[in-house]
Amino acid sequence: MPTLTHLAISATPSLAFSSNQRCTAKLQILPFNLIKSPLNFNPTQTPKLSIKAKSSSSSNPSIGIGASSAPDSLKLRLKNGETLYGIFLLSFSPTIAEIAGLAGYDFAVVDMEHGPGGITDALHCLRALSATRTPAILRLPESSPTWAKKALDLGPQGIMFPMIESPKMARKAVSYCRFPPEGIRGSAHTVVRASDYGIDEGYLSNYAEELLIMCQVESEEGVHKAEEISAVDGVDCVQMGPLDLSASMGYLWDPGHKKVREMMRVCEKGVLKGGAYLAGFAMPHDGPIDLKTRGYHMVSGTVDVGLFRSAAVDDVRKFKMSLIQGSDDEAEDGKDGDEKYWSE
Repeated sequence: MPTLTHLAISATPSLAFSSNQRCTAKLQILPFNLIKSPLNFNPTQTPKLSIKAKSSSSSNPSIGIGASSAPDSLKLRLKNGETLYGIFLLSFSPTIAEIAGLAGYDFAVVDMEHGPGGITDALHCLRALSATRTPAILRLPESSPTWAKKALDLGPQGIMFPMIESPKMARKAVSYCRFPPEGIRGSAHTVVRASDYGIDEGYLSNYAEELLIMCQVESEEGVHKAEEISAVDGVDCVQMGPLDLSASMGYLWDPGHKKVREMMRVCEKGVLKGGAYLAGFAMPHDGPIDLKTRGYHMVSGTVDVGLFRSAAVDDVRKFKMSLIQGSDDEAEDGKDGDEKYWSE
């Protein structure tokens, strides 16, 4: 029976090698899910995984699998002028998180503010996203050093603080993300996931420049301080909160009200003037392209629970409509019958 050393790749016969030869050929494999399409249609260098045969002291060479190049971080892609498109995950389902990553979203926000899960549940989602090399952002239930510490120890690329209403609150949020003397974050960097459980010896040197710190402005008070919040050292991005903002203005049921939209524009201009990147949610009255046009560089277009709800409601509606219109056979008369099964 042929051994591993006698195997060759049919498409590239020259890759065959014997046990006394050193193999220097590399096979680059590009998973389809690593292709990210930013909203501005400027493709970035696609990360690749390499599988190469290594020389070994034994008669059988080993096969090593490693990342030939790490994907660019969210902060670097923002600095390069990209507009990133993401999804919010409220279900805390690792399967849904993995599908979101495979689908090609540029980032996923695991929402501990409105979702039912906590730190342990978020960890499962982060692992699923990591398998697809999709950056994760954790939204905290509240702005506090304890929640920030536990979230950051999981190793997300970004962290989002809700209901920031002043530059003072923004500075506190930043301090929760920095080790002393720059901040007050508690340290267990030798054993937590963020540092690869202590294996990443460069973690302390790089963590601050790689972490995306996001402050959410979602009240009238916050809007009036938006420029100052945006200008706080360490605040990378300001996330708009249109639903809470509309509620604070007395328009809970009408986030598209003219006065709410006007307040949003005031806030957007303040954030951009302050220097931080602008992030926000796409709404029925305010789509992703509209946001991009106004200077947004991070756009969240949907929520996993909302996607499933819409698909489920539509599925039931179609079935009930088919009962009203007649049997499936009658409805399919005259059609070519090439529609896909649900599992396809």
